[in-house]
Amino acid sequence: MSSSPPPGSPGSPGSPGTFGIDDLPVRDELRGKSPYGAPQLTVPVQLNVNENPYPLPEVLVERIAERVREAARGLNRYPDRDAVELRTQLAAYLTRTGKHPLTLANVWAANGSNEVIQQLLQAFGGPGRTAIGFEPSYSMHGLIARSTNTGWISGPRGEDFTIDVPAAVAAIAAHRPEVVFITSPNNPTGTAVDAETVLALYEAAQAAKPSLVVLDEAYVEFSHGDSLLPLIEGRPNLVVSRTMSKAFGAAGLRLGYLAAHPAVIDAVQLVRLPYHLSAITQATALAALEHTDTLLGYVENLKAERDRLVAELRGLGFEVTDSDANFVQFGRFEDPHAAWQWILDRGVLIRDNGVPGRLRVTAGTPSENDAFLDAVRDLKKEQNA
Repeated sequence: MSSSPPPGSPGSPGSPGTFGIDDLPVRDELRGKSPYGAPQLTVPVQLNVNENPYPLPEVLVERIAERVREAARGLNRYPDRDAVELRTQLAAYLTRTGKHPLTLANVWAANGSNEVIQQLLQAFGGPGRTAIGFEPSYSMHGLIARSTNTGWISGPRGEDFTIDVPAAVAAIAAHRPEVVFITSPNNPTGTAVDAETVLALYEAAQAAKPSLVVLDEAYVEFSHGDSLLPLIEGRPNLVVSRTMSKAFGAAGLRLGYLAAHPAVIDAVQLVRLPYHLSAITQATALAALEHTDTLLGYVENLKAERDRLVAELRGLGFEVTDSDANFVQFGRFEDPHAAWQWILDRGVLIRDNGVPGRLRVTAGTPSENDAFLDAVRDLKKEQNA
């Protein structure tokens, strides 16, 4: 019989100071990894996680309270498992703003767009299957792929951060992935993808073998152009993913949704957890959808502020990537983290997310953006001294 490990050694009971994740029987591909997340720091101006800076209007807060109060009376019962009313209203919103008719059967909702992505990869990815994305892009695509034991392939982008279509088509043909991610506007660069690019990649994905193509439009309400939602017509393997975190100013709600052929909706229901959307989440989202026009009015303000940031940063001599999102990527810096720290020391938190030589700032309120611009003016003076 083997003896127990001595107290205080890895694997021994009662040794919280030394026992770590590597002592657990976790999956090998999770060892050495770090959880996703941006720094959460208490500073006067927080422009690092692409939140909408405008609080919800009081009339909407009151309507949320009314709907939640009504839902609370039934919390002894499970919520609507299929979120029928919510999906119906999301379909109406997409029909009106996306310029493409949809019904309940075309829409699915989950706890944030990350859960939407997770469910898609659970249904279409998994062991022995692969997904491809074109990086730099939204890092959660790759992280969720790995967490679902789906192989991850990093596809190419051009020097201007647009998708290199011939290279991307070649990569799809070579790797034959089961899932293809396209992000428009792209995070962290802000670049939009045109319909021709999406169609070229979709056709490549179907030619290699029928594959699911996920068009992540989390920031599309901030775009200069229209949603590419109409492209799902006649393309059953094309999915458009959305969120209420950004344009709706409801990051704390955690509500994401997708639009696709009804067969895709059937597929994700095979992997979704029962009653995955709480009654409170559904009630809050429905209240927000009642005030769509007001919330989209704030989006217009943020688009103007984003364009101001682009103009001001270029005027200061920075390289700025064209942006269709509510954030701006700028540079170049010999030491991006040092520049990030300089700006943070002046009370403004932005994002250093690993793109070589560049940083990213979220468009905030006019006063928040003024504080950021003052900080980068000082930084430019320091660099030029």
